[in-house]
Amino acid sequence: MMNTHETTLTEIDWLKRWGHYSPKAIALTDGDSGVQLTYSDFYKQACAGAFYLKNTMGIKPGDRVIHFSTNEVSSFVLFFALSRIGAMLVPINYRLTAREITYLINDSAPALIVYEDQFLPVLQTVKKDIQVDEKHWMSIKNDTATCFEAITKRPEQFTEFLSKPEDIGLIIYTSGTTGFPKGAMISHSMLFWNSINTSLRLNVCQSDAAVTFLPLFHTGGWNVLSTPFLHRGAHIILIKKFDGDQILALSEKHKTTLLFGVPTTMKMMSNSKNFATVDLSSVRYGIVGGEPMPLEEIRTWGTKHISIRQGYGLTECGPNIFSLNEEDAVRKMGSIGFPNFYVDVQVVNDLGDKCGPKEVGELWLKGPMTMAGYWNNEKATVETFSEGWFKTGDLVYFDPEGYFYVVGRKKDMYKSGGENVYPVEVEKVLSEVPWVHEVAVVGVKDPQWGEVGHAYLAVKAGQTFDQAMLVEHCQANLAKFKIPKFFTELKELPKGDSGKILKRLLN
Repeated sequence: MMNTHETTLTEIDWLKRWGHYSPKAIALTDGDSGVQLTYSDFYKQACAGAFYLKNTMGIKPGDRVIHFSTNEVSSFVLFFALSRIGAMLVPINYRLTAREITYLINDSAPALIVYEDQFLPVLQTVKKDIQVDEKHWMSIKNDTATCFEAITKRPEQFTEFLSKPEDIGLIIYTSGTTGFPKGAMISHSMLFWNSINTSLRLNVCQSDAAVTFLPLFHTGGWNVLSTPFLHRGAHIILIKKFDGDQILALSEKHKTTLLFGVPTTMKMMSNSKNFATVDLSSVRYGIVGGEPMPLEEIRTWGTKHISIRQGYGLTECGPNIFSLNEEDAVRKMGSIGFPNFYVDVQVVNDLGDKCGPKEVGELWLKGPMTMAGYWNNEKATVETFSEGWFKTGDLVYFDPEGYFYVVGRKKDMYKSGGENVYPVEVEKVLSEVPWVHEVAVVGVKDPQWGEVGHAYLAVKAGQTFDQAMLVEHCQANLAKFKIPKFFTELKELPKGDSGKILKRLLN
């Protein structure tokens, strides 16, 4: 009788497979130092790391381990080492204050903190307020034989893979725009299905390469391209922070095939003095999220024969949820396109009814790419889900062809004289004024109308702010109740790590 072996998601050990299939293929490149890691060495280092963490540090299934570091190649080794044990990685934002970092550490209750040496003074500052003794702190790299990077070079290896599909691999804390940060629990199954969705829509394969610059406390750093690429045996070039010139140079050097950014970072790259001469002929297309890419910028990248694919996602789902095919970039400018393969969507109004074409409602998502819930926060989890549907808080509509458009955040919408105003619509009109560099509109209290719009704008270099022109342009293109009452010039609008404008800081 012939033996059969049924492969399940439980048994899929990405690094083991690629270490066997293509041991000499490059998995990770440190774009700052040039250090590279093959899939074979990646697998061996993860196994060595898992052995030490399990047998010396006592890490066991279900434990949380804090990652307090900038982007390092060994950050990925740490994640895959913990996955072998069945433990969770909790990357935290190193830009937060000591008080905020204390909250995240205590909320996640880690068994171990792995840190970059430059952040040790912060840990010393919060030491008295956290429940993790110094003997459970581990440097990611220094001159000692027991730092994480050193122990990954040891010969002892833990080759089992204990994580199951439903086990949590990552806890990524959201920015906390409506209160304390919430830790989105990302399972291995979610990572797998995000990779499948990403690969099917972006045609990801082993020969692909891309630069990752978003910080690894952000889902963009982990899951827009990095984990899908590592699942597919592709090549990630990792840098510590955004640098347009560096990304262009690395893209040329490594013949990258995909380019990821938000409109702000894409603009910064196209403004580079090297943009005209850099060879980007290997790039299949640019992937843009966060907000719609202006037509002018789409055309600028078109001069390099790079089409733009607009997308949409969020930490709690995917994050790769919608994608607009590049051939529709101009015809359907501003659209996020269609949902990816294994994503169910519905648009729901305030009464709980499904919306039809052109009707604005809240986007609800369901599918295997959805988070398990918020860590240690049952109340927020219950409030966010409805019969298995994740309520995104984003207001959208779809046109008669089924293309989706984001109107804005539900909490950003305001009522002026009883009429709904969606800031994204007003921002789009204001951005048409030639000298406007960037704009954000928020609702503010008003004794007569309840709420009115307040527009904050930054002007292009060498240009002059002209409020009369803004008002005139709005009057020609917007209903009266949508026209902002206030206009304020700022040198620069506040932004988060992904390049998105932080409206909560404008009032």
